[in-house]
Amino acid sequence: MNENLNDVVLRPRFKIELNSKKEPILNAFETDTSSDFIVNRVDDHVFIKFPKSKQRFFTPQLHLEINNTEHHKCYVYGLFGPSPTVWTMFMFLHFVVAGFFIAFAIWAYSNYALKTDIHLQVWGMIAMLICWFVLYFAGRLSKTSNQKEMTQLYNYMSTILDL
Repeated sequence: MNENLNDVVLRPRFKIELNSKKEPILNAFETDTSSDFIVNRVDDHVFIKFPKSKQRFFTPQLHLEINNTEHHKCYVYGLFGPSPTVWTMFMFLHFVVAGFFIAFAIWAYSNYALKTDIHLQVWGMIAMLICWFVLYFAGRLSKTSNQKEMTQLYNYMSTILDL
Protein backbone atom coordinates (compact mmCIF):
# COMPACT_ATOMS: atom_id res chain seq x y z
CA MET A 1 0.00 0.00 0.00
CA ASN A 2 2.64 2.56 0.97
CA GLU A 3 4.61 2.07 -2.24
CA ASN A 4 1.46 3.00 -4.20
CA LEU A 5 1.01 6.15 -2.12
CA ASN A 6 4.53 7.35 -2.91
CA ASP A 7 4.35 7.03 -6.70
CA VAL A 8 4.56 10.19 -8.80
CA VAL A 9 0.82 10.27 -9.49
CA LEU A 10 -1.88 12.50 -8.09
CA ARG A 11 -4.47 9.73 -7.87
CA PRO A 12 -2.83 6.52 -6.59
CA ARG A 13 -4.16 3.18 -7.86
CA PHE A 14 -3.86 -0.43 -6.77
CA LYS A 15 -5.03 -3.88 -7.86
CA ILE A 16 -5.80 -6.89 -5.65
CA GLU A 17 -6.62 -10.43 -6.77
CA LEU A 18 -9.06 -12.31 -4.52
CA ASN A 19 -10.04 -15.98 -4.46
CA SER A 20 -13.76 -15.25 -4.46
CA LYS A 21 -16.52 -14.20 -6.82
CA LYS A 22 -17.46 -10.53 -6.81
CA GLU A 23 -21.03 -10.86 -5.48
CA PRO A 24 -20.10 -11.80 -1.87
CA ILE A 25 -17.56 -8.99 -1.80
CA LEU A 26 -20.03 -6.42 -3.08
CA ASN A 27 -22.61 -7.64 -0.56
CA ALA A 28 -20.05 -7.34 2.26
CA PHE A 29 -19.69 -3.65 1.52
CA GLU A 30 -23.47 -3.16 1.36
CA THR A 31 -24.18 -4.96 4.63
CA ASP A 32 -21.46 -3.23 6.67
CA THR A 33 -23.01 -0.77 9.12
CA SER A 34 -19.86 1.14 10.06
CA SER A 35 -20.54 4.74 10.99
CA ASP A 36 -16.94 5.78 10.27
CA PHE A 37 -17.41 5.77 6.49
CA ILE A 38 -20.12 6.24 3.90
CA VAL A 39 -20.26 3.37 1.44
CA ASN A 40 -22.16 3.68 -1.84
CA ARG A 41 -22.49 0.93 -4.41
CA VAL A 42 -23.39 1.34 -8.07
CA ASP A 43 -23.30 -1.95 -10.00
CA ASP A 44 -19.70 -3.25 -9.68
CA HIS A 45 -18.38 0.01 -8.21
CA VAL A 46 -18.01 0.81 -4.52
CA PHE A 47 -17.32 4.34 -3.28
CA ILE A 48 -15.96 4.73 0.26
CA LYS A 49 -15.76 8.21 1.71
CA PHE A 50 -15.70 10.03 5.01
CA PRO A 51 -18.89 11.51 6.47
CA LYS A 52 -19.53 15.20 5.71
CA SER A 53 -18.56 16.18 9.25
CA LYS A 54 -15.02 14.82 8.71
CA GLN A 55 -14.53 16.08 5.15
CA ARG A 56 -12.32 18.95 4.10
CA PHE A 57 -11.85 20.36 0.61
CA PHE A 58 -9.31 17.75 -0.54
CA THR A 59 -10.44 14.83 1.66
CA PRO A 60 -9.82 11.66 -0.35
CA GLN A 61 -12.29 8.96 -1.21
CA LEU A 62 -11.68 5.42 -2.40
CA HIS A 63 -13.30 4.11 -5.57
CA LEU A 64 -13.28 0.34 -6.00
CA GLU A 65 -14.20 -1.58 -9.14
CA ILE A 66 -14.68 -5.31 -8.63
CA ASN A 67 -14.54 -7.57 -11.70
CA ASN A 68 -14.88 -11.35 -12.00
CA THR A 69 -12.25 -13.40 -13.76
CA GLU A 70 -12.40 -17.02 -14.74
CA HIS A 71 -11.72 -19.73 -12.13
CA HIS A 72 -13.88 -18.16 -9.36
CA LYS A 73 -11.56 -15.23 -8.75
CA CYS A 74 -12.00 -11.48 -8.97
CA TYR A 75 -9.90 -8.35 -9.19
CA VAL A 76 -10.40 -5.30 -7.02
CA TYR A 77 -9.17 -2.14 -8.74
CA GLY A 78 -8.79 0.79 -6.34
CA LEU A 79 -8.38 4.49 -7.02
CA PHE A 80 -7.78 7.19 -4.40
CA GLY A 81 -8.78 10.73 -5.24
CA PRO A 82 -10.71 13.78 -4.13
CA SER A 83 -14.44 14.01 -4.67
CA PRO A 84 -15.41 14.09 -8.35
CA THR A 85 -16.50 17.73 -8.03
CA VAL A 86 -13.11 18.82 -6.66
CA TRP A 87 -11.25 16.73 -9.26
CA THR A 88 -13.32 18.23 -12.10
CA MET A 89 -12.62 21.76 -10.84
CA PHE A 90 -8.91 20.95 -10.49
CA MET A 91 -8.72 19.64 -14.06
CA PHE A 92 -10.79 22.58 -15.36
CA LEU A 93 -8.24 24.98 -13.86
CA HIS A 94 -5.44 23.07 -15.61
CA PHE A 95 -7.25 23.43 -18.95
CA VAL A 96 -7.88 27.15 -18.36
CA VAL A 97 -4.20 27.71 -17.64
CA ALA A 98 -3.23 25.72 -20.75
CA GLY A 99 -5.74 27.68 -22.85
CA PHE A 100 -4.34 31.02 -21.66
CA PHE A 101 -0.80 29.80 -22.30
CA ILE A 102 -1.72 28.92 -25.90
CA ALA A 103 -3.53 32.24 -26.34
CA PHE A 104 -0.49 34.17 -25.09
CA ALA A 105 1.76 32.10 -27.40
CA ILE A 106 -0.42 32.89 -30.45
CA TRP A 107 -0.57 36.55 -29.48
CA ALA A 108 3.24 36.60 -29.03
CA TYR A 109 3.78 34.96 -32.43
CA SER A 110 1.43 37.47 -34.10
CA ASN A 111 3.23 40.40 -32.54
CA TYR A 112 6.60 38.86 -33.43
CA ALA A 113 5.49 38.46 -37.06
CA LEU A 114 4.34 42.09 -37.04
CA LYS A 115 7.69 43.07 -35.50
CA THR A 116 6.09 44.65 -32.42
CA ASP A 117 6.86 44.27 -28.73
CA ILE A 118 6.19 40.78 -27.27
CA HIS A 119 7.26 41.34 -23.64
CA LEU A 120 3.68 41.33 -22.29
CA GLN A 121 2.86 38.05 -24.04
CA VAL A 122 6.06 36.35 -22.88
CA TRP A 123 5.37 37.44 -19.29
CA GLY A 124 1.83 36.08 -19.67
CA MET A 125 3.23 32.72 -20.81
CA ILE A 126 5.64 32.67 -17.87
CA ALA A 127 2.77 33.50 -15.49
CA MET A 128 0.74 30.59 -16.91
CA LEU A 129 3.70 28.23 -16.40
CA ILE A 130 3.97 29.40 -12.80
CA CYS A 131 0.21 28.86 -12.34
CA TRP A 132 0.52 25.35 -13.73
CA PHE A 133 3.37 24.52 -11.34
CA VAL A 134 1.35 25.94 -8.42
CA LEU A 135 -1.62 23.74 -9.38
CA TYR A 136 0.59 20.67 -9.74
CA PHE A 137 2.33 21.17 -6.41
CA ALA A 138 -0.99 21.93 -4.70
CA GLY A 139 -2.18 18.51 -5.89
CA ARG A 140 1.01 16.84 -4.69
CA LEU A 141 0.77 18.62 -1.33
CA SER A 142 -2.85 17.54 -0.99
CA LYS A 143 -1.89 13.93 -1.69
CA THR A 144 0.90 13.89 0.87
CA SER A 145 -1.16 15.68 3.52
CA ASN A 146 -3.97 13.13 3.07
CA GLN A 147 -1.83 10.01 3.57
CA LYS A 148 -3.45 9.32 6.95
CA GLU A 149 -6.98 9.44 5.50
CA MET A 150 -5.97 7.28 2.53
CA THR A 151 -4.51 4.71 4.92
CA GLN A 152 -7.75 4.73 6.95
CA LEU A 153 -9.79 4.11 3.80
CA TYR A 154 -7.46 1.32 2.71
CA ASN A 155 -7.54 -0.31 6.15
CA TYR A 156 -11.35 -0.17 6.21
CA MET A 157 -11.46 -1.82 2.78
CA SER A 158 -8.97 -4.45 3.98
CA THR A 159 -11.12 -5.33 6.99
CA ILE A 160 -14.19 -5.78 4.78
CA LEU A 161 -12.20 -7.95 2.35
CA ASP A 162 -10.46 -9.87 5.21
CA LEU A 163 -6.97 -9.12 3.86
